[in-house]
Amino acid sequence: MKFVAIRQNIKDALSVIHHAAADNINLPILKNVLIELENNVIAFTATNLEIAIKSFVSGKIIENGRITVPVSLLSNIITNLQTDRLNFESKENNLEVKTENYNAVIQGMPADDFPITPKIKDLDSYIEIKAIFLKEAIQQTTVASQFSDLRPELNSILFDFSLESIKIAATDGFRLAEKTIPANVFTAKKSEPFRVLIPLRTTQELSRILMNDEDIRIYHDENQILFKTEKMELISRLNEGSFPDYSGLIPEKFVLELTISQEEFENALKLTNVFSQKNNEVSIIVHPNKKAVEITSADQSYGENKYVLPAKIKGEQSERMFNIKYLTDALKSVSGDEVFLGIQEEANPALIKSPSDSSYFYILKPIVKA
Repeated sequence: MKFVAIRQNIKDALSVIHHAAADNINLPILKNVLIELENNVIAFTATNLEIAIKSFVSGKIIENGRITVPVSLLSNIITNLQTDRLNFESKENNLEVKTENYNAVIQGMPADDFPITPKIKDLDSYIEIKAIFLKEAIQQTTVASQFSDLRPELNSILFDFSLESIKIAATDGFRLAEKTIPANVFTAKKSEPFRVLIPLRTTQELSRILMNDEDIRIYHDENQILFKTEKMELISRLNEGSFPDYSGLIPEKFVLELTISQEEFENALKLTNVFSQKNNEVSIIVHPNKKAVEITSADQSYGENKYVLPAKIKGEQSERMFNIKYLTDALKSVSGDEVFLGIQEEANPALIKSPSDSSYFYILKPIVKA
């Protein structure tokens, strides 16, 4: 194997794949990157057996071949080199990296020992979408999820496809977020609707490596899902289980409706959070006659504070307590200058969304003191 490539291209490829590598005592080769040269393509692949990422690099191929070397070691070398033009050559199970004034020989492992990357059989059926829309949907929904070993359906995001839309949702049992992607921003080379559970780590990696302006194709079968662009491929197993049926949980009627400046609301939470570091609780007190909302927090050891901000109010005077982190996550995910907060009866969840964007909502349970 022998090729020449630009340092920045190699650096970018390693940045895309390195999180997929795993520190596995039983399979040390999972710490390696597989470098393959074939059919005028240079490909770098890393996997942890649950997810595999392949990144394509442009360069001059002199001789085809395959080798694996430790991804962290190669990354450190590439990052610290100053020369743009790099020469790579494999000799037995070693990879030589050369420039005009530098030479390194990295001990590798046989490429045949590297796990085989799974394949999707049906590549004629897919969804194509601009990466920016998928990336935004992932970021807006994953804020409502947390890693759970006990309930894999909560350790996932729901990908619900129909010809009319793609709905992406996530929940951790205390909150839920849903984003709807309309049919006019994606192309579907498939006619049957489907629902799959994508592991949370997979969506986080996908969000990290996607470039906003690129097109991405999504393929799937019973057990796997593939995300493919011109520069990379990410394939992941799918989680088993059923996502909770949340249709009946979406609030439609409220005892209190608030419309508040998103920026002011977020600033109020940042300030009041100073006194909620231990209990992570914040109270929202509504005074309809004053057309104002009080955001308060307190700590028995340090004191208390209150932030008053104007709001459009519909309903009666009320007070609710929320987890301040969960509430802040919601505000960061809502687009637009204003945020709508719909409050139900005391123990029922609140609805948070933008008055100008019906494609996204966030449901949050209040804290109810015994």
